[in-house]
Amino acid sequence: MKQRRAISQHAVFDSREGSPLVRPRRLGSTLLVVCGHDGYGLWMLVGLALAVGVFPDGRGDALVALGLGGLLASAGLIAACVRSPWMPSWHGWTISRGTWPTSDALIALATLLPVLGVAGLVRGDNAFWATRLAGVALALCSLASIIITARGDARRQAPGIDDRLATQLPLSRAVSATYGGGLWLWSCVAGQEGANRHPVAWIIGLLLLALLRGLIENLRWQAVLPRMPGPRARFELQPRRYVAALLAYAVPCLALVLASFGRGLMPITLVAAVSCVIGMATELTLYDGALAALPDSR
Repeated sequence: MKQRRAISQHAVFDSREGSPLVRPRRLGSTLLVVCGHDGYGLWMLVGLALAVGVFPDGRGDALVALGLGGLLASAGLIAACVRSPWMPSWHGWTISRGTWPTSDALIALATLLPVLGVAGLVRGDNAFWATRLAGVALALCSLASIIITARGDARRQAPGIDDRLATQLPLSRAVSATYGGGLWLWSCVAGQEGANRHPVAWIIGLLLLALLRGLIENLRWQAVLPRMPGPRARFELQPRRYVAALLAYAVPCLALVLASFGRGLMPITLVAAVSCVIGMATELTLYDGALAALPDSR
């Protein structure tokens, strides 16, 4: 009974064959999913920065970044706990009495351990060897969670997806999480007093990530579009794809360029991060709809 109830929340049924058809996620649900990706991406970057010793000294700065990452990563979990229609399950885990977390959910939850370790070790000087070791653990756990949960989410969202499309998602998820998390980390750094608020290397790195993500997402669409039923232009030339590209790439990249002038940096960084989240969520919603429409996704 519980299994049937869980299926009914995620699928509709083909009246001719009686087989489940995946219903594409709504934009609100996808926003929570993308926020979760960005949270783990932010944690990964904080851990990497601590591991190599380039994160700004100061306990408060690290805790702000970790706290923002936790807020983003737990948004979907909180919505699933209150049984929001936007998030009926979290990484396949329908949170209710008597249910156990899925393996993907356990992996995502396990990342909290190195987060707590880093939060307890950060201090005025983050060059302490234990802090760096905890940063390595945080970066690796966050990356592992991003990659492992990506394939599980793809299988649940499109059960008939083939191996070629499924293997493309972890790379896309990792790059997207790094790009989105980097923009949120940029907002945290921008709020620091006396810090170099617009380092050229950071801006160039985020611009390169935007370019890399655009190439990867284009390859993913090119792998799906030839298999779509009906006219290819119906999916390829959707206006919402251009809106998603504008929000996910154009607005953040323009903000990165404007950051070199050093004025109004904090509002600019927040606009860039929020715009990226909305753009990536819109694009992911369209891509999920394309996967659900594949002939072999039934």
